[in-house]
Amino acid sequence: MTETIEKTLHLAKWETRFGAWLIDVVLVSVVLGVFDEFLVGLPSLLSVEFGTIGGFSTFAGTNGLALFVYWTLSEGIWGQSAGKMVLNLRVTDRRGNHPDFLAAAVQAFGKAFFLPIDCLVGWLAMEGKKLRLTNRLSNTIVISVPAEEPEGVEYVIPEE
Repeated sequence: MTETIEKTLHLAKWETRFGAWLIDVVLVSVVLGVFDEFLVGLPSLLSVEFGTIGGFSTFAGTNGLALFVYWTLSEGIWGQSAGKMVLNLRVTDRRGNHPDFLAAAVQAFGKAFFLPIDCLVGWLAMEGKKLRLTNRLSNTIVISVPAEEPEGVEYVIPEE
């Protein structure tokens, strides 16, 4: 019996995923910095460090909470954060469909609060699968989505 392939999903490279993560962290940090100017002292009151796990600092303060909410909402609604949009990535379920909010929240939790451990467990326990631990727990993957031109449109680049 032969298996029929319905669609092909291209798993995202770690380097591209890191770039999207970095864009998101900078974006959220800038927004929090702006709010810090208006709500003096509030973010520093909310920042709480819980210590270290395996040499990695874990925190559940303003940055972690803001990133968790940001990724849960953006990837739960659109399947993409701003960083993923810029780098043509998308979070999907294992079949390439839009993830539900619970799946988006589970995979966002790992990115927001314990990314080094999340990645390390994924790299060691699921070698070659391009999964973090919380991707596995949430049945999500990160795929590359090519920027597609709309049908029937031709772009002409001006001559210089």
